[in-house]
Amino acid sequence: MAAHLTDKENYMRVMRHEVPEWVPPMMVFSPGTMCGPPLFGAMPEPGAEVFYDLFGVPMVMEPKSGPIPKPGAFILEDITKWRDVIKRPAIIDQIDWEVASHDALKDRDPDILKVGGASLGNGYFMNLTYFMGFDNALIACMEEPEEVKALLNFILEMNLELGKKLIYYYKPDMFHMGDDIAHERAPFVSHELFLDIFEPLWRAQIAIFKEADIPCEHHNCGAFADFVPYIVDMGFDSWNPAQPTYNDLPRIKAEYGDKMTICGGFESNGFCSSPDTTEEECRAEVRRVMDSLAPGGGFAFGAFVMGAMDDPFVIERNRILNEEYELNKFKYYN
Repeated sequence: MAAHLTDKENYMRVMRHEVPEWVPPMMVFSPGTMCGPPLFGAMPEPGAEVFYDLFGVPMVMEPKSGPIPKPGAFILEDITKWRDVIKRPAIIDQIDWEVASHDALKDRDPDILKVGGASLGNGYFMNLTYFMGFDNALIACMEEPEEVKALLNFILEMNLELGKKLIYYYKPDMFHMGDDIAHERAPFVSHELFLDIFEPLWRAQIAIFKEADIPCEHHNCGAFADFVPYIVDMGFDSWNPAQPTYNDLPRIKAEYGDKMTICGGFESNGFCSSPDTTEEECRAEVRRVMDSLAPGGGFAFGAFVMGAMDDPFVIERNRILNEEYELNKFKYYN
C-alpha cells in the first residue's frame, strides 16, 4: 500500500487524537527523534566502570537497561540535608541555547519527529531514588514529605526553566516525560502519596507545553493503570510503553482512547521473550495485540523483548516481532 503521509505526519495524527493512515510505530526512542540542549553528565571513559550524572550520582552500565545508579552508592542519606548535597548543575548556566539549537537543527531532516526532552534526570520519583535508593526515598516520603517536596520543587523550577527555553529555541513537535513510579506488579506509591507529592510536579511541568499546544507523552513502565485517569486529566496525550501485564489496555482504550494514545501494548518480559515460544506464536501475538488495540486509532505499536542488545536471540526475536508489525500495519484504516 502506498502511504500519503510521512512517518512524522502519521505519528502526529495519533498524538492529536486523529485516525492515522496506518498504525504508527512507538517512535519516541527511534534514532534521531530526541532533541534538546546538551544536558549530559560525565560519560564513562573507555574501560571506566563508574561515571556520574548531573547531580553527581555514581552510575554504572547495566547490559539490559543501560546506565543505572551504582548499587548502594547513595549521595543523600538524610532528606533534611538535601540542600547541602543537591546543587544546581553548572551545565545549565553554560548552555548557549541559540548556538546549541542552531547546531542541532541546521541539518535535521524536517520529516523526522522532534521529541523534546529537556528535563533533569529520569523524573521526580526516579531522581529521588537515584539520590537515596528506593527504600530510603519511600521512607523520606512518609516521614519528611515537606522536605521531599522542597527538593523536588527545586528540580521542578529548573525543569520549567529548561522547558520554556526548549519550546522557544527548539520548537519540538511533542514533549516526552518519564517517571517510573510502578513496578511490574504494582505501583511503588499509594494514590494519596502520589497526589500529595508527585501529581503537582507532573502537572506543572507539562502545563507549559500544553499552553504552547505541544502534545505530551508520559513514560511509565509496569502496573500504572490506576494512575491513567490522573495523567489524562493533566493533559498527557499518550502513555508509553503501556505494558499489558496488570494493565487492562482494551478497557483503558475504551475509556480514554479519544483523549490518550496507547503506545506499546506489548509485554517485553512476557510470552515472546521465552526461547520456548515459536516464531509463529510470536507473529500471532503481534497480530493479536494489533487486532485488540489498533481499530479506531489511538494506538502506536511497540514490540521488543528485553535483553542485552548484542544478544543474538534478542536481535532475532525483535526482528521477527517488527517484521510482523510491518506486514500488518496498513490493514486497520482506510
